[in-house]
Amino acid sequence: MKLSSREIVLAGLFAAVISVLAQFTIPFGPIPLTLQTFAVGFVVTLLGKKTGTIAVLVYLLMGMIGLPVLAGGAAGIANYFGPTGGFLVGFIFQAYFTGWMIEKFGFNYFWSLFANIIGAFITLIFGSLWLKFGGSLAWDAAFSAGMIPFILPGIIKAIAASYLGVLIGRRLPIKISAPR
Repeated sequence: MKLSSREIVLAGLFAAVISVLAQFTIPFGPIPLTLQTFAVGFVVTLLGKKTGTIAVLVYLLMGMIGLPVLAGGAAGIANYFGPTGGFLVGFIFQAYFTGWMIEKFGFNYFWSLFANIIGAFITLIFGSLWLKFGGSLAWDAAFSAGMIPFILPGIIKAIAASYLGVLIGRRLPIKISAPR
């Protein structure tokens, strides 16, 4: 995959945006309520599948090497093996799928919202599966802890990410993401 200098700079810049938004957390048991899923959806809505997914990967690599960019200033590889590890891995798939869907079906409010809601559920499913297998929880306990309390906040964040992403993306003099 060949990246232009512009794509590299945008991926780094928006990885920083995700890092800043990840610091807005509400403690909610072992899995905090954060703006990370909003940030991932927003960034991918603006940048598209390729550059948006790379921005998410850069963000996750920054956290993995020890920069305090994960939720609540967390850092280090241990976070990828703890209770929130599945959500972090899910961000990659959320980004790719959301960007793919918007690029395939159109950069408008409807498809952006639909893609962001599905993307949010992808992250919740990865997080719940991680809790199931990594935490040796029963299926109902894993989904009760990793999905049920986050459905409504996830939908709200998806609505905000899609609305702001399309609104800002249409108003920029130079389009960031894939051709519309």
